[in-house]
Amino acid sequence: MTEKIRTPFEVTFAVWRALFLREALDRLFEARAAWFWLLLEPIIYISLHAFGFETLRIRQVGGIGINMWIIAGFIGFLLWRRTWTQVLHGVDSNKAFFAYRQVKPFDVAIVRAVLELFLMVPVAIVLMCIVIATGHAITPDLLNPVWLPQDPLMVMASVIGLWLLGLGFGLATSVAMRFVRELDHIFKIIYLPLYYISGALLPLSILVPEPYQYIFAANPIVNGLELMRQGFMPSYRTMEGIRLGYLYAWALGLNLLGLALYRRFSKKLVMR
Repeated sequence: MTEKIRTPFEVTFAVWRALFLREALDRLFEARAAWFWLLLEPIIYISLHAFGFETLRIRQVGGIGINMWIIAGFIGFLLWRRTWTQVLHGVDSNKAFFAYRQVKPFDVAIVRAVLELFLMVPVAIVLMCIVIATGHAITPDLLNPVWLPQDPLMVMASVIGLWLLGLGFGLATSVAMRFVRELDHIFKIIYLPLYYISGALLPLSILVPEPYQYIFAANPIVNGLELMRQGFMPSYRTMEGIRLGYLYAWALGLNLLGLALYRRFSKKLVMR
């Protein structure tokens, strides 16, 4: 009886499925209550900053209640950051699997990125439910509250754009870190400043004078976060120069660059 010959697509799908299950088990059950910490990090950051804004009597930004404003920005930024870091360290975390010729570095990268998207979507839904259950609407207007995003397509487009941006950035930087290992320390240092200069937790449209907003708008992450907030409330006034096409242009460019680097240095990436 002859063995059925698998097509390249079937082999690739089997590899992705096996890697996805392995990565999911590691992320959710590697440590005690690992799944709980995925949810705890955004809750802590959002609660601390919401409390700070409430203390300063800032209850809305651009017509959006401060709690929902922070959630919309922080969840988008966290998706980008986690996707980037998971892809960045994907090769080093799966070196043993490269002994199988069917497993390529890009397989690990795409599986880790997809898993991050699958994990962040329910985290975002749970956070939204918690905030809504505690009586916080998108608008601070108690007489006419808005509870759900008014432009869900814009929210989804922004989420996918930020996810693709994280994937592309992870692909490019993982190759760079393979040649310069010290870059990992630099990346860890810039995590915290990125939270603030990307507008995830601070309203750049208020803090930055209008003539200088274009400098921050050159950051594609800012474009994604501002458009995500506009999806929650279409009347929300974004910073000057914010465009969805700009976000996707960066995402496409970084992904093409990352794929080219992975193809060029595929052997270097799997060397011990």
